[in-house]
Amino acid sequence: MESDTYDDLDRQLVHALQLDGRAPFSAVAAVLGVSDKTVARRYARLRSRGAVRVAGTTDPQALGEVVWFLRVRCAPNASVTVAEALARRSDTSWISLTSGGTEIVCMVQADSEQESQALLLQRLPRTPRVEGITAHCVLHNFFGGPASLITKHGPLSADQIARLTPAPVRYRAGRVQLDADDQRLLAVLAADGRAGYDELAAATGWSPSTTRRRMAELRGCGVLYFDVEYDWRIFGLVARSLLWLSVAPAHLDATGRELAGHPEVAFVAATTGPTNLFASVISADRRALYAYLTSRIAALPAITQVETAPVIRTLKRGVPRRPLA
Repeated sequence: MESDTYDDLDRQLVHALQLDGRAPFSAVAAVLGVSDKTVARRYARLRSRGAVRVAGTTDPQALGEVVWFLRVRCAPNASVTVAEALARRSDTSWISLTSGGTEIVCMVQADSEQESQALLLQRLPRTPRVEGITAHCVLHNFFGGPASLITKHGPLSADQIARLTPAPVRYRAGRVQLDADDQRLLAVLAADGRAGYDELAAATGWSPSTTRRRMAELRGCGVLYFDVEYDWRIFGLVARSLLWLSVAPAHLDATGRELAGHPEVAFVAATTGPTNLFASVISADRRALYAYLTSRIAALPAITQVETAPVIRTLKRGVPRRPLA
């Protein structure tokens, strides 16, 4: 779909769902000033075309997981095969081809430091077609995860946002242990964040009331949140690029927080590795990317080096959670 096939109602609906992915269509319709059926039909149309999907997502930090960004350099004509193999793994997400198609960038979640070592040393594709791997461990997120780019581009007014924003969740500290029923619940929500309580209860063997209570507990612990995967063209954005930046350590935190406020930045984090700041940038076109690099990025004096990698194809976005055996 081209950007001109989306209208204001599409953009308003996506923004509303980012605020509350499980909001009843009746509540969304009341705020947007249309009928319940109009909202339901519009969401069904967008979802059937792969333009919008509400997904239940887990926060790696709340689960005590370790997050890595991997740069996998491949022999010519081998990157797609290797990327597809990575995409089949349940611990990978945001698998993209960059650098003219010879490099794969992906996010990997490991349960622990020991799991990270096993992953990096033993479990990644080991083939002559993989010429090298660079691993960047995420140390701190400045923007991304529950914070969405939609909040920077959404069309809803302050009053509409207030009416659609659910009551704040009271987070409880401490690592959460998930059992097999939790994993089944999260697997269904990863596939469809708007799945009904009856469907969720059938997957877990719980009653609908128990399912509702456990979801509230997981949200209260910061483990579960609801995100919207959407076609960026809905907001006139088409070009995604990855930035690997080197920043003087004394200015790393301030620079990361500055980047988090840029409307072009969908994700930014401090990492280990040859560079220490990673950002995912989405712009209207390559000219807009050039303007961003030569204005906003250039205005940050602590940045000493920038490597820009335009994404030519994204093979996988969110990470599904599979039920335990």
